[in-house]
Amino acid sequence: MSQPPLLTLDDIALGFGGGPLFAGLNLVIGPGERLCLVGRNGAGKSTLLKVIAGLVDPDSGSRFTQPGAKIAYLRQEPDFTGYATLGDFAAADLEAHERYKAEIAMEGLEVKDDADPAASSGGERRRAALARVLAAEPDLMLLDEPTNHLDIHAIEWLENHLAATRTAYVLISHDRRFLTRLTRATIWIDRGEARRVSRGFEHFEDWRDKALEEERAQRHKLNRLIKAEARWAVEGISARRKRNMGRVRRLGDLRAERKAQIVEVGRAAMALDSGKASGKLVIEAKEISKSFGEREIIKPFSTRIARGDRVALIGPNGAGKTTLLNMLTGILEPDQGKLRLGSNLEIERFDQNREALDPTKSLWETMTGDKAGRVAGTNDQVMVRGRPQHVVGYLKSFLFDETQARGPVSALSGGERARLLLAKIMARESNLLVLDEPTNDLDIETLDLLQELLAEFDGTVILVSHDRDFLDRVATSVIALEGDGLATEYAGGWTDYRNQRGKAGASTEKSAQKAKPAAPATSTPASTPKPTGKMTYAQTRRLDALPGEMAQFEKEIAKLEQFLADPDLFAKNPGKFAKASEALVERRTMLETAEEEWLELEAEREALEG
Repeated sequence: MSQPPLLTLDDIALGFGGGPLFAGLNLVIGPGERLCLVGRNGAGKSTLLKVIAGLVDPDSGSRFTQPGAKIAYLRQEPDFTGYATLGDFAAADLEAHERYKAEIAMEGLEVKDDADPAASSGGERRRAALARVLAAEPDLMLLDEPTNHLDIHAIEWLENHLAATRTAYVLISHDRRFLTRLTRATIWIDRGEARRVSRGFEHFEDWRDKALEEERAQRHKLNRLIKAEARWAVEGISARRKRNMGRVRRLGDLRAERKAQIVEVGRAAMALDSGKASGKLVIEAKEISKSFGEREIIKPFSTRIARGDRVALIGPNGAGKTTLLNMLTGILEPDQGKLRLGSNLEIERFDQNREALDPTKSLWETMTGDKAGRVAGTNDQVMVRGRPQHVVGYLKSFLFDETQARGPVSALSGGERARLLLAKIMARESNLLVLDEPTNDLDIETLDLLQELLAEFDGTVILVSHDRDFLDRVATSVIALEGDGLATEYAGGWTDYRNQRGKAGASTEKSAQKAKPAAPATSTPASTPKPTGKMTYAQTRRLDALPGEMAQFEKEIAKLEQFLADPDLFAKNPGKFAKASEALVERRTMLETAEEEWLELEAEREALEG
């Protein structure tokens, strides 16, 4: 005999503002089920989870829970009022003798039991909230983006914990690998409907694409039928009136059917433009280090990042990823060592805390208030990669509608805020993207598009991420910070890093000093190891002279670019325009040649010096 369901939603309808978010929604969750909610940002995934938890009342319909069934919900912003430590909060639903359950969960999630909530970061508080849900051992867990703010080690711990549990759960997550391993059924929230497929996320995308294709075919068939009936209405006017009126009513019914259909939402039209090419060498770090007080955050570390590289920083929370990122991009001065930034760098940053967004401002004000993107003399246009565009039109390309454009940033979901920040960044030309946790809260479709854009981007990318699938798809090399201030560079993405480490699941073991680093996947010319010795006198002279030559080329390039920036130059003097253009191409080629020669000589010097 089958067990009764834990929870049932029947004919649920809920609306916010302009229109219904859900209508006629039905859902049944049984014991031990492993479900994921998927859908675009703003589709209502988090709202539906709150309806399931009983925190939001629907406008109509009914919610039934099995008597005695215990439901635990992972809140996005938990209230720590009245709790002295994070451990007290995590153990709040337990008896005193059961506190060990919370301690086990907190250890796995890397949360300090005695930490003061007021002094803890948002990520630490959220992990404590997750520990509370896990420790309670409920009949049903509702987990909204549980992997946010977790490092890879903690994600893998949570993954293993959920794989072993008999508790039913509903997941919302952007992490493909996490969803693929853990889910057995998928609920697709799409345009106010909840469509369920009894297969895990691994098979969802194929099923979704097939469903959308069938929907398009049906819509095309209906449009052809409407067209035929409309033609008859014009050409068949001489027929009997009774027959005319029947066909007219049929035409009206067909048009009403088409109007009632939910229209497929288009894809975000995001784009990246690197603008002016940077120098071939983007960043060179030699034995840079950083300490705060007596704690050595980054021990001496060296790397070269060339144009076109996609470098990922990975490691446990607190290992120094952000510190190293800030040093490499010139925000933070190293205590020791040398850092050299390449020429013509145009840097755009995506910060995980969304500090560039003011929650009190509207989306319109957020875009038009940016000095770099402001169009003089207007308050409704934004400069998009050098061209003025109406702010609403540009926001629509990121799937925001006109009502949202006038609304506050605070009303947006986490994923929508991420999309808005991407809109700000992508409006400007940049040849070096610095992305700190860009995947948090993004829906799968937007994440796919971002991956495609980064793959085609002809600039350089430095990113911090804990999304294993994203790292495999984007990164060409990985810098692993594995504790004790050690940083080691490996070729490839996450899977390549794991293979080179030679230990499954060893993402945070403090053994980087024992690992054999692979050559970073950069365009830096490979150097053959040579016996310890010295460079020739001519090589040394050339190595010393090249930085001055490169600086001179950069000055000449800047002057030529300024000269060619005159919009009337071609019309006034096409001969000068042609000569200046040829000279610009020549100087850029000479600069690249000099940079390559310098890289080769520098690599040879290091090899000889051992």
